[in-house]
Amino acid sequence: MRYFWRVAIKGILWVGLLVALFVVVANIWVVTSTRGRIVASVDELPAKSVALVLGTSNKLVDGSPNPYFLERIQLAADLFRQGKISHFILSGDNRSKYYNEPMEMQKALIRLGVPDSLITLDFAGLRTLDSIVRSKEIFGQNKIVIVTQSFHCYRALFISKFYDIDAVTLLANDPDPHTSLRVNIREWFARAKAVTDLYIFNTTPRHLGNPEPLNKVGNQKR
Repeated sequence: MRYFWRVAIKGILWVGLLVALFVVVANIWVVTSTRGRIVASVDELPAKSVALVLGTSNKLVDGSPNPYFLERIQLAADLFRQGKISHFILSGDNRSKYYNEPMEMQKALIRLGVPDSLITLDFAGLRTLDSIVRSKEIFGQNKIVIVTQSFHCYRALFISKFYDIDAVTLLANDPDPHTSLRVNIREWFARAKAVTDLYIFNTTPRHLGNPEPLNKVGNQKR
């Protein structure tokens, strides 16, 4: 019996080691293959681009404002004021009438002066993969500016590259290090999952539909 447990424990340790190695290698691959798509300044962005703003909750669990949400919205509005963005796709989760990321992003951008006519809502952006793929397959965009933070951008760019989308990112500010530590740890595993989704399981968006190119839908809400 002791021999059985020794073998079982060794097996578990080896599996754990292999999983950890895969996570490390996946993260190195995702980051190194996409870091060249992060632009350093607004001047490097082409004018009149379409921005894909990736959703997150506007509130934290304790009800306080989510700094990740606020920084993404502020950057998006700044890019519009500087003439870099001609249209926004706001993509996020819409799991219930009490939780609607695209609607909250829309309200926040309008408060900062972005016209409603330049905003398209994507309520089916349940995951980063869904948001990226739908920007091309549903809204007809092969070239986008992704608005998110540094921890998230590598995975978003990695998925974009896999689907032949010409994507760049100008990073929104990160919150303080204490707040972002937990998020960065979680992202390590999310990047590994992205690799398996794309190259092993061929994961696709949960919801697709008929194409609705932005030059046709205008301010249509989905």
